[in-house]
Amino acid sequence: MNGLILFAGGLLLLWLGRSIFIPLLAALILWYLINAIASYYRRIMPIKTPKDAHERRIAIILDWTANLLAVGTMVGAMYLFSTQVRPMFIELMGALPELQQKLVDFGHFMSGKLGLRFDASTVPNIAKVATNVGASAVGMATTIGMILIYMLFMFVEQSTFNKKFSALFPNKRRSQKMRYILGSIDDNMKKYLFMKTLISGITGILSFFWLQTIGLPYAGVWAFIVFITSYIPTIGAIVACGLPILYSLVTTDGLNQPLLTATGLIGLQILFGNIIEPKLTGKTLNLSTLAILINLVFWGMIWGVAGMFFSVPLLVATFIITAQFDSTRWIAILLSADGKIPAKSEEQ
Repeated sequence: MNGLILFAGGLLLLWLGRSIFIPLLAALILWYLINAIASYYRRIMPIKTPKDAHERRIAIILDWTANLLAVGTMVGAMYLFSTQVRPMFIELMGALPELQQKLVDFGHFMSGKLGLRFDASTVPNIAKVATNVGASAVGMATTIGMILIYMLFMFVEQSTFNKKFSALFPNKRRSQKMRYILGSIDDNMKKYLFMKTLISGITGILSFFWLQTIGLPYAGVWAFIVFITSYIPTIGAIVACGLPILYSLVTTDGLNQPLLTATGLIGLQILFGNIIEPKLTGKTLNLSTLAILINLVFWGMIWGVAGMFFSVPLLVATFIITAQFDSTRWIAILLSADGKIPAKSEEQ
């Protein structure tokens, strides 16, 4: 009974504190992503293990260079969106009333072909939906300042983490175990975020070139949607493919362009989402598909769309932590894809 009360209290706390937790998690994930990009930049630079004071000084300069390159990469991506994709979004928003009418006409056409009665009121008002999504985006934008502040302090405090950790866990056994757990979370999270962002970016770029080639309007918008929804398991792929396919159906007379749109986007999702990505991250994550979907629904119910984006990183952390304690290893086994879970740290 006490456990149920604590669980319900935890859910209530997460829901009531979403305005605090969501920006904090967003900052944490962006901080992880920048560090992951920096670590990959650092790998291609010399002096991995400095041997003397001179090399240590050079290594510090290279570390800072890698961090600056990582930040520059993020800023460049944001600049590309603001200058290339954002104008397309604005243009698409202006075309929504016409698109709504075409959607109604398409409904009448399909109902006539199938011999069904069609009620135009059942068609979702895409202008209203887009307005609501835009309002949510604006609401999220107002938290960007808070996210940047959180990130700034994370980078400032980053150099003191090791000292604070040693002070928190002076006991050697406990310190060793906690270092192993946090190290596993750190390594897996960085690998997941880097690989996911890289694969999502490549998928979005290839989607853009494909849609541009077949002449689908607003190719940049659909490509950005492909990129951003790739972070949401399963549902993201459905949205990424479904929206441009539906748009092509209601805006073109024949089936040639819709079929090409569907073939290209679904093919890219299968290639990168079902073949390449599991090969790059599968051994690290090894998470059950059912567990991912349940986790997606759970966090979506608590925090909405933001919770869906955070669902997999939170599940990775839960998976690694529960594998380290005898009392919770059964949870890690249930979350795993094949029953194989991370090894426990050696307790001295």
